[in-house]
Amino acid sequence: MQEQFHRVIAIDGPAASGKSSVARELARRLGFVYVNSGAIYRAITWHILQKGIDPEDSERITGALRLVAITGALQDKESRVLINGVDPADRLRDDSVNESVARVSQFPAVRQVVAEKLHEDAHSHNLIVEGRDIGSVVFPDTPYKFYVDASPQVRLQRRAAQGERDEIALRDHADFSRPVSPLVIAKDACVIDTSHLTIDSVVSQIIARLKQLGLPIDS
Repeated sequence: MQEQFHRVIAIDGPAASGKSSVARELARRLGFVYVNSGAIYRAITWHILQKGIDPEDSERITGALRLVAITGALQDKESRVLINGVDPADRLRDDSVNESVARVSQFPAVRQVVAEKLHEDAHSHNLIVEGRDIGSVVFPDTPYKFYVDASPQVRLQRRAAQGERDEIALRDHADFSRPVSPLVIAKDACVIDTSHLTIDSVVSQIIARLKQLGLPIDS
């Protein structure tokens, strides 16, 4: 039996493609709840590292997931991730998390936990969810799918401006070659290259497409 969800708009794309800024502004314009699926993966990775677990040890990671409570809270219509009641938001961009998140997120048990959390959110709210497999795997039945991309050079510049030190090429390789839920363009997704576009222009394109798809929008 197919699960019944509220409206879900999926925004996928590689690192530094602009999807976070676009998703957050789109959620603000539409009054939807903004969810960054990557933050859930990062929170899990932070927890795994806090436990002293090797990010390559799938057995211990799976065992740790059975014992941890991953919940959520809303703050200004943005979803926050709590690990055993603790909000690790200030630690999600630590170098150690940056270096380990791709390895931790490759495991099926981790991806299943994140998908279940996103499904819980979708039972209660209209969502804008950004990630890498949202339209292709987590919410394949939503008609509202977008793939946001940019040139490697532009993405590298954006990453540096954000103060991030992870290597774009290495992250791309991890995302595209991951055996479970790799980064792909969903066959019915609308692809937008943000390399030379402002956030507002990208959001306007998405809203125009959503109206074509019949989503009721006031603005």
